[in-house]
Amino acid sequence: MADLIDSNPYLLLMLQHFNIDFRVSDHTVLQLCNRYDVSEQLFISIANLYNGSGSREEQPFTRKDLLQVIDFLKNSHNYYRFDKYPQISSYIRQLQENHPEKELKLLEKFFNEYFMEVREHLDYEDEVAFPYFITLLGDGKTGNDGEAYSSKEYSEHHTDIELKLKDLKNLLLKYVKIEGDPDLRRKLFMSLYELEFDLYIHSLIEEAILIPSGVDIEREQNG
Repeated sequence: MADLIDSNPYLLLMLQHFNIDFRVSDHTVLQLCNRYDVSEQLFISIANLYNGSGSREEQPFTRKDLLQVIDFLKNSHNYYRFDKYPQISSYIRQLQENHPEKELKLLEKFFNEYFMEVREHLDYEDEVAFPYFITLLGDGKTGNDGEAYSSKEYSEHHTDIELKLKDLKNLLLKYVKIEGDPDLRRKLFMSLYELEFDLYIHSLIEEAILIPSGVDIEREQNG
């Protein structure tokens, strides 16, 4: 596992979302999974996404696996809300303070409006989609009559929330002219790239694992 992290440090984000400590000793993937009670299949499926190799042939995940996927996604929400957003906002404010002659309020406004959309998306998942899937994975009775919520409805509502970050990066790369402060600007860029990458993986996990599994369970229930 240590060698895998050395090859792709983004796997540290994956471990954090799994609530797995970074001190992996000399554990193999299987040993680490056994220690933290995570199935090796689920761990490798998500690690493949972080490594850019995509998902393999569709494999059935257990209900326990899928509940762990939901916990994983909830942890990633906390990372976006309480880690990356404050960090990026802080870097933008520092740039404003260091360069009062530049009109950087537009940059801050753009990012704040963007992250407001992200929060709405995360709130929807936390308050509507995830409770539905947790109930579905429990007794399967969602308590809805008539027009019931479904994995398909969630799929239609699902959006790629990382895409607008490209516009923000383009503003910084092409149009906002700031002399100096290379360290601060690099930190801002790296934070934006890290946020964009993890949001992308977040969407892939939902599209490749959670939604198809939910559709399969609903199909079984409906005969």
